[in-house]
Amino acid sequence: MPKSEERIDKWLWCMRVFKTRTIATEACKKGRVTINGVPIKPSRPVKPGEIIDVKKPPITYTFKVIAIPNGRLGAKLVPEYLENLTPQSQYDLLEMTRISGFVNRSKGLGRPTKREGRELSKFREESYADSFFLDWDDEDDEEETDDV
Repeated sequence: MPKSEERIDKWLWCMRVFKTRTIATEACKKGRVTINGVPIKPSRPVKPGEIIDVKKPPITYTFKVIAIPNGRLGAKLVPEYLENLTPQSQYDLLEMTRISGFVNRSKGLGRPTKREGRELSKFREESYADSFFLDWDDEDDEEETDDV
């Protein structure tokens, strides 16, 4: 028989919103979990009918509590206890973030990509060879001008 209320951190863990209860507690403490726009403490009881917003950057999920389970549920049973009200625009934002990947990475930050590494190696090899041959050409030019 389902309960009438449960701690929010435990409910988020039971509903598989967070992998561990500790992570759910930390999210509550950091203000990433809100009810009616108000950040809540991990110990706040949640009741059926409440709407919960969970910020998991880059998007904000919205859930409606249908019922309170006795414990952690299997993934297939979750829809019986919560309704996902997250707007499609949030999922589109998530998809855009996944697609962009490192495209928006600022130049010079982080490790070079594989492609950038190949281009850098090619540049180094070409510039070394060019400078090597330029040195030989410069010496030949100097000797020819001295003989004239």
